[in-house]
Amino acid sequence: MAVGWARDGAVQDQIDASVKDAVKLARKRLPRGESLTHCQECGDTIPDARRKAIPGVCLCVECQSELETRQATSVGYNRRGSKDSQLK
Repeated sequence: MAVGWARDGAVQDQIDASVKDAVKLARKRLPRGESLTHCQECGDTIPDARRKAIPGVCLCVECQSELETRQATSVGYNRRGSKDSQLK
């Protein structure tokens, strides 16, 4: 079913592209390599249990929480646009 000026399947293509972008971003944020013994940000010791649970960890829990809070506030691009933009 076509919606406005969009071709058939355009909405699903937008959804697929959004999911693909989110997966790429999540994979990019995964830690890699050897876990550090001390946090890169504050220098506190990273507990052994955290280093074993998350290979490649480089931040303590507090600094990781702050980083995730900052990352969550960024807004992605709205692929759908407004209804007015579809009418032009």
